Amino acid sequence: MAKEALRSSQSEVVDLAKARREHEVYVEVLRTRLGLEVIELPADETFPDCVFVEDAAVVCGDTALITRPGAESRRRETEAMKGALKDLNLNIVEMTDENATLDGGDVLFTGREFFVGLSKRTNQRGAEILADAFKDYAVSTVPVVEGLHLKSCCSMGGPGLIIIGSSEAAQKALKIMQQMSDHRYDKMTVPDDVAANCIYMNLPNKGHVLLHNTAEEFPESAKVFEKLKDHMLIPVPNAEMVKVDGSLTCLSVLINKKANI
Repeated sequence: MAKEALRSSQSEVVDLAKARREHEVYVEVLRTRLGLEVIELPADETFPDCVFVEDAAVVCGDTALITRPGAESRRRETEAMKGALKDLNLNIVEMTDENATLDGGDVLFTGREFFVGLSKRTNQRGAEILADAFKDYAVSTVPVVEGLHLKSCCSMGGPGLIIIGSSEAAQKALKIMQQMSDHRYDKMTVPDDVAANCIYMNLPNKGHVLLHNTAEEFPESAKVFEKLKDHMLIPVPNAEMVKVDGSLTCLSVLINKKANI
């Protein structure tokens, strides 16, 4: 990952030992602090980007869509993901159309509908196949003009709450989402686009939980999260992954069911 992961900027060197420690903290928060069942897939050195599991699958309800990642070097990452999701007895839908590309990082599920970013990694055909896989939900597409994925500048912060970066491109994407939707969303704008990528969960006995970047990384954005008084706020370090375009949601696929493993 440190040497060969795909990245938009080559300027910063990844500290692999620090990246490992950050990832251990991430897993520990999910497993120990939040009590979730965490399934870890073995690392595969053939795929330098394989830690970013979000791109290989989109899971909603009992259906798992195995994607066709936009970067050719990442296509076979889906094999391990498909095996793991099959073991969870999910309905597997595979994206086999060679004209389609879709990265999970471009898919924002609001709980009511899907927004799919059309980016360097995801195209219209990929969005159409996602719509076929999840017929119960409306699917709208949003052009991604800056950053790698749609969720490089936004995420859900709670029911009906979109967290969005303050850049012009991020605000434009939000405007398009609001125009496309029949639902009304509240927004929370944070100064840093990267910090707008958070992990929201509503957990039994814990309520609203939000994992977000630390104050060391993004001090001004961290102050904004403090306004979410009803949330359990958990800062998680992610400085090394950011150097290879990895945000917090990239590192996991959340599945709302008992694993029974």
